[in-house]
Amino acid sequence: MKDLILKADNLYFSYEGDKNHSLNGLSLEIERGKKIAFMGPNGSGKSTFFLCCNGILKPVSGSLCLDGEPYDYSRKGLLKLRQRVGIVFQDPDSQLFSASVYQEISFGILNLGVSEEEAAREVEEVIGRLEITPFRHKPTHALSGGQKKLVSIADILVMHPDIIILDEPAAALDPRHSEMVNKIVDKLTEKGITVMIATHDVDYAMGWADQVFLFKEGRVLAFGTPEEVFADRETLRETNLRQPAVLELFETLCRKGILSSQLKTPRRLEDLERYIRES
Repeated sequence: MKDLILKADNLYFSYEGDKNHSLNGLSLEIERGKKIAFMGPNGSGKSTFFLCCNGILKPVSGSLCLDGEPYDYSRKGLLKLRQRVGIVFQDPDSQLFSASVYQEISFGILNLGVSEEEAAREVEEVIGRLEITPFRHKPTHALSGGQKKLVSIADILVMHPDIIILDEPAAALDPRHSEMVNKIVDKLTEKGITVMIATHDVDYAMGWADQVFLFKEGRVLAFGTPEEVFADRETLRETNLRQPAVLELFETLCRKGILSSQLKTPRRLEDLERYIRES
């Protein structure tokens, strides 16, 4: 039996009344502790769905349930929801508003009513983990794009959410900090936290995700494991995506008889290199 943490049933949402629905009867289920990649063309509904998950937007119809309980849109209910479901926006300037980095990261946890001493411990832990210490007392507006992204991630991590949503998590990050964020995400899922990301990077999604959802016109066009979803070339074309490089290479090597098609589909180039060495 699936351990569901989030369920969306027949969601509709429009920014323009009844026309041009951004969500158009969207239904899906998210299992606890999984790494989920949401993919699809711009305007397919990914960001709108994320904002509904966090309670920033309320669907005009349909329902969302967290741990089997329908969303409560009262002020108290939304406060509790946003503690459990944290979102990191693609543009960190949409999220940061406090005068300094330290104040920014401590704001949310202090609002939960914890003591200043406990909040300070939690903030120090996440600052150290994300290597924010060198600019902890800087004004948030003086940070680089990558530094702002790290602070916006720290904002959420310090709250200990059950679900973390990252909209294009690698945007504005250099390769070193992208790798750092990826490692942190892996550690979070090991602790049972569910991580949902929007990305256009099929190679990253192939190696990272437990499940992939393809969106088109506000609905789920396809979902499944990365191996299942990325094997369907026709569906990928409908969402303006290509196959991951590792899958293209694997299929080519199988056609040429260099590798056996009976091998488990590789998800990373390192897996494919190992197959070649062992063949």
